Amino acid sequence: MHLPDKFFKERKLEYLVENQTSYTLNNASMHVFETHLQAEKVFLQFDQPVLASMLIGKKVMHLRDKKSFNFLPGESLILPSNEVMCIDFPEANEENPTRCLAMAISDEKINKVINLMNEVMPKHDGTEWVLMDYNYHFTNDASIYGIIQRLLYLFTENHPSKDYFVDNMLQELIIRILQGNTREKYMQNASKISSNNRLAYVIEFISQHLHEPLSVSDLSKKACMSESHFHKTFKEELGVTPIDYINSERIKMAINLLKDPDRKIKEIYLECGFENRSYFNRLFKRKIHVSPGEYQSKFIKH
Repeated sequence: MHLPDKFFKERKLEYLVENQTSYTLNNASMHVFETHLQAEKVFLQFDQPVLASMLIGKKVMHLRDKKSFNFLPGESLILPSNEVMCIDFPEANEENPTRCLAMAISDEKINKVINLMNEVMPKHDGTEWVLMDYNYHFTNDASIYGIIQRLLYLFTENHPSKDYFVDNMLQELIIRILQGNTREKYMQNASKISSNNRLAYVIEFISQHLHEPLSVSDLSKKACMSESHFHKTFKEELGVTPIDYINSERIKMAINLLKDPDRKIKEIYLECGFENRSYFNRLFKRKIHVSPGEYQSKFIKH
């Protein structure tokens, strides 16, 4: 993820540890933190919910109710209001500074989006969309990455309408994060909640039958929904179509199997439920950016 050139032209580098450059709009503020020295136990706190995203370098995060973990580029973290972060910078130096984005979003904006979601895309089990009150650490997918990159540009742009532009991007960001969080909860807790949640039941069924043919028609019957209603409900709550979800899980399975350099690629794609090599190759390269063969070659011992 890249900071716009305009950021470097305008920012003042006053501190070597957590130098802060801030941009404030009506419903959100964006802060870019840069650290040019190794440091430990640096504390940071916001009075609004925050999206933190790593841009460059590595942090070690220490948060309440969570084991310490490495925070790396391509990852984001949702923090509730007033969460205290304790941060280590084990690798920062002047040549390779650590850079991180922290975007504080107003409660008013978040509640407005959540109310809209509950009105136009209510959950199938009758529960309501709410902002998580815990720390949610995740890897950015392509859509989240694109939104954050766009927000970096919009906040630094001198445009008279940028408040409106940012507002629209924030709405999409909040919706996608909540959908991703729901998807993650279903994946982690499917067996516990599948008896009284139809989507969780389908998620568990998919995980146990990835090697078999899976169709939206069959899955909708498992969920006791019409095919069109199932497809719409799945996409609105989890943020992806059923087929995209199945393919994503199959690619994850293939990634693990390809770590064995002695396995034949044909065996692997068939074991993961793909019917032909070209479709498997295309999906794998789209997600991993290398072919299955190139990925597997990394694990050959020389």
